[in-house]
Amino acid sequence: MRLSGKIALITGGSAGIGKAIAARFGAEGACIAITGRDKETLEQAVAEIKEQGGDAIAICGDVQRAADVANMVRTVQDQWGTIDVLVNNAGICRTSPFLDISEEDWEQHMAINLKGTFLVGQAVAREMVKRGQGGSIINMSSVNGLAAEADQAHYNATKGGINLLTMSMALELAPLGIRVNALCPGMIETRLTKPLIDNPVALGPYLHTIPMGRVGQPDEIADAALFLASGDSRYMTGHCLVVDGGQFIKLS
Repeated sequence: MRLSGKIALITGGSAGIGKAIAARFGAEGACIAITGRDKETLEQAVAEIKEQGGDAIAICGDVQRAADVANMVRTVQDQWGTIDVLVNNAGICRTSPFLDISEEDWEQHMAINLKGTFLVGQAVAREMVKRGQGGSIINMSSVNGLAAEADQAHYNATKGGINLLTMSMALELAPLGIRVNALCPGMIETRLTKPLIDNPVALGPYLHTIPMGRVGQPDEIADAALFLASGDSRYMTGHCLVVDGGQFIKLS
């Protein structure tokens, strides 16, 4: 088991990519804390991890609120004493033409996607530094942080920001033994992408932008997250790992 004895905090871990990562980490021996804003879905995800033999807890909280973030970190430490791996997965994505994006929608994307990644990353990194044993931080970005797609200017901007935040964190934290990398998925089948996937008329042309010709699965991102969390990537930091079926080739 590649994460045996490790403690992992995964934000937005009750569904989609976050849930898949939590399940994979649990299967690899890690103790898992998942966070989110919906208690029911969190508890269901924890129950599923435990059914598969993993050890997990649920923490309700909002990553855009510093007090909630402090509670997340404190709860994990009270439970297990430390945090070895952080996956900053919480995020939102709403499509809207640039000319129609409201100030409220812009601010929500910035607060949850970018500010949330900063707040949780900083809080966990501070504790990792205090402990003095290093750690791995994985920030969930997107191919949209590397190349723009129409009707997603606010989302694109947050993911581009996450990529540079990742590099900045990596630069400063590497001497302290903390690795920081970003995952940049392409189109993955989740509840956020379900409206497009369920629309054959819209999905057909979109698949032409993906050389492998299919939508990715959350488990395929979980595999990449495991690589970044484990010692297999021990000489990697500040990297934005693209997992997209080749979509970035066409977007760029």
